[in-house]
Amino acid sequence: MKTFRNKILLTITLHFVWALHPQQNDSLPYAHPSEVGLDSVYIHSQADSIITNGIKEGAFPGAQVLAAKNGRIIFHKAYGFHTYDSAQAVSPNDVYDLASVTKITAPLPALMKLVDEGKLNLDVPFSTYWKPWQKRKDKRDLTLREILAHQAGLQPYIVFLNKVRKKNGQLKKRFVRQQPNKRFQKQAYEGLFVKNRLGRKVQRMIDRSKVSEEKKYRYSGLPFLIFPKLIEQLTGEGYETYLEKHFYGPMGTKTLCFNPKQKKLPNAIVPTEIDTLFRHTLTQGWVHDENAALLGGVSGNAGLFGSAHDLAKLMLMYQNYGALNGQRYLSEKTVKEFTRVQYAENENRRGLGFDKPLLGNDTLALKDAYPAPAASPESFGHSGFTGTFVWADPEEQLVFVFLSNRVYPTRERRQLYDLNIRTALHQVFYKAKIEGK
Repeated sequence: MKTFRNKILLTITLHFVWALHPQQNDSLPYAHPSEVGLDSVYIHSQADSIITNGIKEGAFPGAQVLAAKNGRIIFHKAYGFHTYDSAQAVSPNDVYDLASVTKITAPLPALMKLVDEGKLNLDVPFSTYWKPWQKRKDKRDLTLREILAHQAGLQPYIVFLNKVRKKNGQLKKRFVRQQPNKRFQKQAYEGLFVKNRLGRKVQRMIDRSKVSEEKKYRYSGLPFLIFPKLIEQLTGEGYETYLEKHFYGPMGTKTLCFNPKQKKLPNAIVPTEIDTLFRHTLTQGWVHDENAALLGGVSGNAGLFGSAHDLAKLMLMYQNYGALNGQRYLSEKTVKEFTRVQYAENENRRGLGFDKPLLGNDTLALKDAYPAPAASPESFGHSGFTGTFVWADPEEQLVFVFLSNRVYPTRERRQLYDLNIRTALHQVFYKAKIEGK
């Protein structure tokens, strides 16, 4: 670690996208910050300072920052290394475990499309579509609007790993095997195969989970574990197939995928945690989140991997309220509905699936704000446990992507939060405006 810190200023990897990415057919256009009225020197000096300090303080071994203004990428730099041994420098094309950013980049676009098509209604009981909830008194009247806005009172989280581990930490053979067979085909990691029917057990546990009678903002990732199955039921297509067919394929987002180790992407995959609970090794190329891993790496709460460039495409589509490069993916009406605050009267800042700025965020100091205090009330995005963050601001025409592996080597590292790195970086791109432009 000490050797790594001593080498930072000399070996930090700084990549300018317009130099590294000759215009590809499926790439976004690039511009110098000055072309869109931003101060390039200010941006580079501030971003470099914030990230370099974050690396020195052990917030992450490396990171990426991407910003797009007026539909053009004006900043994309890769800093540091994959791990603290300085063996592999971060590259702009590297792929990251997106953690909870998955929620708005995988199940959510599918749900929005189903709303567009009239196959889902936000304000009828969700049990209309998810039949097991018709038998649950505390769930049968909950609406999809309440669920997506985290206003339904659902339990925040269930640690399903506890169901497949013995008290001594060993895995139960009736749930996890080291070799695949007909009943164990879902792969959670190299040499770990999960029982095919475990997904049904997970769904039953969610169906039976308790619901709070007090209806207030309470973040819950549980429904995102069942959304993939719901999407398959309503479309008649596999969850991954549906996303590839309607979104990732047409957009040219070649790195957005689940289980990238199996997809054999040419891009390097940045590792996450040295796992001491489940896999007992460095987790790389397989989802970090244990619940998603037990579902074979394909879920709605976590599991998606991707590059900063491909994430920017998807966020630009949202920023344009459903359109990208002349093609419409979602209706403007639906995207605007999903990205507005739903229950402000209950002090709930959330949109439908999307995170929103804190209520009154523009009045807060940088240390208290989320995201940047200068972000408009119309802006939206999501963060991820592994150290990821994406945000789109239609009013300011600004997309911001931050990727890191802050959980390396352990999830106990909280310097990313303590130093308020993502908020400070985000604010840089708002403060960089050149007067008179």
